[in-house]
This record gives sequence, C-alpha cells and structure tokens, in this order.
Amino acid sequence: MDPHARIFIAGHRGMVGSALVRELAAQGYRNLVTRTHDALDLLDQRAVRAFFADEHIDVVLLAAARVGGILANSTKPATFLFENLAIETNVIDSAYRAGVQRLVFFGSSCIYPKLCAQPIRESYLLSAPLEPTNEPYAIAKIAGVKLCEAYNRQYGTHYVALMPTNLYGPNDNYDLAGSHVLPALIRKAHEAKLAQEATLTVWGTGEPRREFLHVDDLAAATRFVLEHEVRDGVFNVGTGEDLTIRELAQCIAGVVGFEGELVFDRSKPDGTPRKLLDISKLADMGWRATIGLTDGIRDTYARYAAQQREHDAASNG
Repeated sequence: MDPHARIFIAGHRGMVGSALVRELAAQGYRNLVTRTHDALDLLDQRAVRAFFADEHIDVVLLAAARVGGILANSTKPATFLFENLAIETNVIDSAYRAGVQRLVFFGSSCIYPKLCAQPIRESYLLSAPLEPTNEPYAIAKIAGVKLCEAYNRQYGTHYVALMPTNLYGPNDNYDLAGSHVLPALIRKAHEAKLAQEATLTVWGTGEPRREFLHVDDLAAATRFVLEHEVRDGVFNVGTGEDLTIRELAQCIAGVVGFEGELVFDRSKPDGTPRKLLDISKLADMGWRATIGLTDGIRDTYARYAAQQREHDAASNG
C-alpha cells in the first residue's frame, strides 16, 4: 500500500478506530484522515457524500458503528438496526461514488448463526437462525458484508470485510448499560475490590464459551490485509482459542485483585453457547494474533485503573 495514501478512518475515537490510528501512525502512514461526529455525521447521507467529494480519499477503514452488549441490544433494537444500516450504506456508497477503490468493513462474529459447527467458518454465514439477543445488530452487519460483495461484483471495487471476535483493549466502553462482558467484568471487579465486597455477580451461568481478541491485534490484521493487497472476501479475525465466561471472570478477578466469591445470576441470558472462529484463512496467508489474553487483560486493566484514578483526582480537586 502506498505510504502516502489518504486513509479515512471512520470512527477514529472508538476502540477499533483509535487502534487503527495507532497502528498505522506507528508504521509510518502519515496521511490519516479523521472526523469527529460533530464535524461529520455519518447518518447524514448528504454530508457524507460531500465529504468524499471534497477529500480525495484512497482507502476507507469503516470502524464507525453503534455497538453494545446484550442489555443495549435488547433495549434498543431499532437504534442498532437503523444506525448501523445508515452508517454503512452512506459510507460505502459515497466511497464508491467518489472513486475509492479500497475499503475495509468491520463486522462482528455475531453475524454467524446461534447454533453452528465450531470453529465457525466464514462459509457458515446465513446458514441458520441468528442469536435473538443481538439479531438487529447482526442483520445490519450482514447487510454491510453483502453490500461490499455486491459493490465488488457490480462495480469492480476492492472492498474487504473483517469479522473480529469479541474485542477488548484501550478505549473500550465501561458503561454497564452498554458494555460487553469483558470490560463490564473489569469494572465490576475493580469496584468490588475497592468496596471490599464479598461477592461479584456475573450474568448468566458462566458456561458459554467465548473468544477474545485485543484490539491492537485487529489493527495489525487490518494493516496486513491492506499491505498484502487483499482485494475481496470475508475474513475472520481471532485467536483460535476460547474459554468459558466463568474462566474469564476468574482471570479478571485475579488480574484486578478481587478476592471475593463469583456469583452467577442464572436469571440473566447467556447468549450464544459458543463462538470460536475458524481463523485459517488469514493464518494461511501468514497472519496470527500475538497478544495473549492474560497479558492483554493486565494491560487493559492498568489503563482503566489509571483513568479512574485521574477521574477521581479531578473530581476531588
């Protein structure tokens, strides 16, 4: 990839977008184009088309999305479906109209059926019903994948879709009303430790198995795809390893230093029983994740704890 290419990172303030900025800047890419939501509302088709017409973008990394965990998905299904559909259709179509040949669309492992063979291959997409708790978000992301495929087939573009497993890392969302399981557990364990609580409640049975990928590994995979001239297709991005939610909670409690008892609230939904991605397509091309889960959680928690100390100091100052 041309090191002077103008690369638009949509959603640069989010966890994925900020990781892409860090990775590309560290590798010498200096022509990175970003816009805040106030400067460019991706839900506004006219504004998005004007942006692409003016900015002469070479590559788009579409990391902007409305995201959240089980609670957020179940309480705001219309928001998740509409906003994600609007963002991806506005950006993909406007990029094509402006002559942008290369685009990377970021989906999610939740696009795959609730009950399918493990590990999950890209070919399993649309082979069975989705997990009901995040169906609106998944449908929107599937539409984005199919939009990339359709534009490639009809217009000859080179739009690639990456399907990361559960992500975590810097700039994650720790709001318990909208966060995913790993950051939610980090926050709950941290607060339980500070309050010297005897127990920490975890949603569900603790039995579902999940795979987790540090967001910096996703950014590295994205750069790999761009620099190796991958021009189309859907690619899973993960570690190829999973663990139970119980094991995850135990790991986080150990890293945080919470010594109380883990209590599992079986009245809360578990979601999909297992989600382990088949990562052979990228692995066969030469890319694998390098950040181990415990090390990644340790680094993530250190950043979170530092931010909380800064927040507390500012509040008391």
